[in-house]
Amino acid sequence: MLNIIIWIIVGALAGWIASKIMGRDAQMGAVANIVVGIVGALIGGFIMNSLGGSGVTGFNLYSLLVAIGGAVVLLFIIGLFRR
Repeated sequence: MLNIIIWIIVGALAGWIASKIMGRDAQMGAVANIVVGIVGALIGGFIMNSLGGSGVTGFNLYSLLVAIGGAVVLLFIIGLFRR
């Protein structure tokens, strides 16, 4: 149960920071930030594992940066389809 709460907190923080970076904060709500952050963590972990690094490793700064990077990639891809 605690892991789910940590995923939600990290997802919300990563999604919010990524939406700030991509300039979409006004378009997104709290639930969208959480979803983007969690999916971003999965994408970031996949990318890092593909490059030979480690993905999301727990509740630490490295995992947050990986999640933010994945969330930025996700928002970029979504932006390509919305145009």
